[in-house]
Amino acid sequence: MKMYLFSTALLGLTVISCSAQDLKKSEVPQQVQNACAQKFPESNHAKIAWEKEKGNYEANWGGRSGEDNSALFSPAGVFIEIVKAIPVSQLPAGVAQYVQAHEHGAKIKEAGLVTDAKGMVTYEAEIKGKDLIFDKAGKFIKVD
Repeated sequence: MKMYLFSTALLGLTVISCSAQDLKKSEVPQQVQNACAQKFPESNHAKIAWEKEKGNYEANWGGRSGEDNSALFSPAGVFIEIVKAIPVSQLPAGVAQYVQAHEHGAKIKEAGLVTDAKGMVTYEAEIKGKDLIFDKAGKFIKVD
């Protein structure tokens, strides 16, 4: 029984360490906060929830869930990308076809329109806790 509890606790710690880490505003470098406010002035009037993800800082704001916009910045405050939540129905048709063929028709939980710092647009579909990335035509690119 002790081994089972230890294994369960260890698994829980592993899951926590692999996911995004919620941060207080005071834990976010000032240059990151400033960059967000400059790039997205509308975020100044919103309650921003901050996370640290893969060494970068993510600002989430807007909508009912507070995550209609997710902007990612480097620790130096360099803009990386923004993901705007969209209805699943607005994903390119190729996404549904890919999910049917490769994910056994799993349900797409959330969808997003991703624009990176260079202006490149891709789509994100969350399935089974992972993000699948597609191009404008709905062609699969990668798992993120």
